[in-house]
Amino acid sequence: MKEYERSGLAGVPDYRAAEFAPRQSAYCLLIPVINEGARILTELGRAQKAGIDKLCDIVLCDGGSTDGSMNPETLQLYGVNTLLTKTGPGKQGAQLRMGLYFALERGYQGVLTIDGNNKDSIEDVPRFIEKLREGYDLVQGSRFVRGGHAVNTPPVRYAAVRLIHAPLISLAAHQWFTDTTNAYRAYSREYLTHPGVRPLRDVFMGYELLAYLSIRATQLGLKACEVPVTRAYPATGKTPTKISGFKGNSDLLKVLLAAMAGKYDP
Repeated sequence: MKEYERSGLAGVPDYRAAEFAPRQSAYCLLIPVINEGARILTELGRAQKAGIDKLCDIVLCDGGSTDGSMNPETLQLYGVNTLLTKTGPGKQGAQLRMGLYFALERGYQGVLTIDGNNKDSIEDVPRFIEKLREGYDLVQGSRFVRGGHAVNTPPVRYAAVRLIHAPLISLAAHQWFTDTTNAYRAYSREYLTHPGVRPLRDVFMGYELLAYLSIRATQLGLKACEVPVTRAYPATGKTPTKISGFKGNSDLLKVLLAAMAGKYDP
């Protein structure tokens, strides 16, 4: 295991890295997590059963979990390639920037992302890799296209995505997208390193980066598409989500409008 720290990098939060193995694939799967407990371990178990850890390198982007779920010995048993632990400021956007920096420095040709709360069909990773190999620069997972499945989606969330978020993103991107809050997606190296994108900037602290990357690819003439996925919310109990309540949805809308207005363009 190779361990080290990174600090003082422009646009990248300080972080610690524990590389359990060297790069083994042309693609990596970034999974932002913070205190996901059994959910992330269940998700990693599903990935291992489906052979996903053999198709791409699994990299966990931890925001500072304190629940014991990021035990290095356990993660290695589940096929994780690298654990990155953010020690600098920021939320989801900072975790993703940490992961993107690591992925680009390591030379991956494509980067996939998925939430770590076990809601998404991690078994569908091959669909994303296939589209990257076909030359697509942004591959958006969607539960709403043919072959996709939306299971127990909260009615308010369903309405917000279908009636507000997706139409606005599509308007700005000049291409129709159906599931734009879904973080299950893939990006080509060409997209992430395009001079008109520059994702490694401190302005992306929360949900800004997801909204921005949804819009920017097609604005620059790059190729984008959707692939079917399943997103399943639990039938009972608390819904695992980082966006809830009036404030959470209001903040998400503000970020979306800012992205549409080009406020995150370099």
